Amino acid sequence: MPRQLRFLIPIVGLLCAPIASLHAQADSSAAQPVYSGVYLMNLYDLDVNEYSFYADFYVWFRWQGERDPMNIEFVNALEKWGFTITPFTEEAQVLDDGSYYNGMRIEGRFYHSFELARFPLDAHQLEIRIENVDFTADSLVYVPDTMTHLVRPDFMIPGWAITDARMEANTNFYATSFGDPQDRGSSYSNFTFSLTITRPASYFLLKLMLPLLVVIMASLGALFIAPTYVDARFSLPIGGLLSCVFLQQSYSSALPDVGYMVLMDKIYLLSYLLIGLIMLRVLLASNALAHDTSADHRAVRRQDRRLWWSLTALYLLGIGILLIVS
Repeated sequence: MPRQLRFLIPIVGLLCAPIASLHAQADSSAAQPVYSGVYLMNLYDLDVNEYSFYADFYVWFRWQGERDPMNIEFVNALEKWGFTITPFTEEAQVLDDGSYYNGMRIEGRFYHSFELARFPLDAHQLEIRIENVDFTADSLVYVPDTMTHLVRPDFMIPGWAITDARMEANTNFYATSFGDPQDRGSSYSNFTFSLTITRPASYFLLKLMLPLLVVIMASLGALFIAPTYVDARFSLPIGGLLSCVFLQQSYSSALPDVGYMVLMDKIYLLSYLLIGLIMLRVLLASNALAHDTSADHRAVRRQDRRLWWSLTALYLLGIGILLIVS
């Protein structure tokens, strides 16, 4: 180097020192990634009325850095003091690549807001949401460990079909100071395990729709009885109406009180309308024959049969539309 330029070395060093210091601080304050995973062992006591479920699962963490991610809380936990948490080890294990590893087995009850608008064809995404208590999102972030199985191979929930299981990470911002005037809100990394479940189609078809269709067909059978048998023609739709009321109460008792009509309620409302039309037809036909003794009974029976086909087609079409729209 030319002797004339050697005096610039100390000056360049002084100028670069603050920049190097800033880079070192940025690296030390960068969010520490924590690779996380969940293995679900059991999920039971699924209570739609209480908006909760009980889960037994493992959760583990793998990380590099000084921030220990083991101090966690469950955002949607219920009965916090009834939780059972068993760590793998008291101190984190050091793996061959220099990273730390630890985890825990957890049993507890979790909250889920069941949306029942499409009952009994409803699907629900049950979630277990985890956040760190000590570190905000700018210090520690969870990264899903996707190279693992998420549920036990023979895992099942009686009465439900499991369609999907996944893990995801996002940021949860708390727009509150929690009473601290110097706090403007904080963001925390949120690690979520979700399990998607649906009711089997056989529950809808065999347990709910089949009894209802039998009642509706019996009510429509009144249109095939001769117009002179007024009592018999009235008894079928009246019996169908009472049966529909009892059938609706049987499934409604298993659901929580909600401020909207579920899909099955709409189908029953359509059924009540159909039975009402049958009773109206029987009433009008009976009155017409009573006031006009010369009326053609065969013509009335032909009208009843055409009405049977029309009402049946409209009823099935209405159910199809409700299944699509709801």
